[in-house]
Order: sequence, then C-alpha cells, then structure tokens
Amino acid sequence: MVLLFTVASCSKDEAVVEETVHYTIDVNLAQETDWTMANEILDLVNAHRTSQGLSTLKRDQQYASAYAVDHTKYMISIEDINHDNFQTRKEAMKDRGAIRVSENVAYGYQTAEAVVTAWLNSPDHRKNIEGDFTHLGFGVLQSEDDSRYYFTQLFYKK
Repeated sequence: MVLLFTVASCSKDEAVVEETVHYTIDVNLAQETDWTMANEILDLVNAHRTSQGLSTLKRDQQYASAYAVDHTKYMISIEDINHDNFQTRKEAMKDRGAIRVSENVAYGYQTAEAVVTAWLNSPDHRKNIEGDFTHLGFGVLQSEDDSRYYFTQLFYKK
C-alpha cells in the first residue's frame, strides 16, 4: 500500500493568490418576475419611504432583478425561504457598481399589500425598506406546485 502526501507551505515571501469568482447571469431572467405585483410592491415601498421623508427607489429591471429572480427560483426549488448565497449576489452587484446591497425575502403572501405590511412589521426588513438605497430589484414568482408567491427584493445603492 502506497500513501502519497502533498505538503504545501506558505512563507512571507510567497504571494497569496485569491480566486475571484464572478457571478454571471442572463439579464433576461429579470423579465420572468411578475412585474404587475413587483410594481405594486415598489409603489407601496416608495409611499412608505416618502411618508418617512426618504427618497424613492428606482426599479431595476436588469441585473438586480435577474439575481433576485434566480434566487427566488432557487427558493421555490427547495420550498423554503432563505438568504443562501447572498454574499455572492452582493459581490456581483458590487462588481456592477453598487456601494451597498441588502435583500428581503418572503413567501406565501398573495398580495403586494400583505407582503409589504409583513416586511414593515419586521424590524430587520423594515430597516432595508427604509435604508440608504437608490434602486430595487425584484424576483416575484409563483410556485407551479401550489401557486404560492415567493419574493426576493434586492436593494442597492449606486
């Protein structure tokens, strides 16, 4: 029986190479979101922001929404809401010029009013809605299995 061992060392003189992973995405995914519902959510979010003396958010129908749709599809596939791989989405948006990135997720709400009310009643989600952001991307999709809506909001500041 032969065992092979590889020994690696690192000294101060050796450069540390960091691998950069870029999250590529088809921007056309953004068009898969339910834009009727997403626009209603945006209107409610902006009405709330205005009532708090904050600037309104611009709708992103490109990369932020493509990343949000991709994440929403993932949540539907595992039938659970989460922020899995958020760091990857965040870095991808930063690669595209974002200064700050955050997200809200939800599922099971059937109207824009219901999901926005739930987010506003949650301190962490409300913090994102009222945060120092300029744009908002959307992944709003219905599960084919049970017709429940799943939501991803991707906030960013340019």
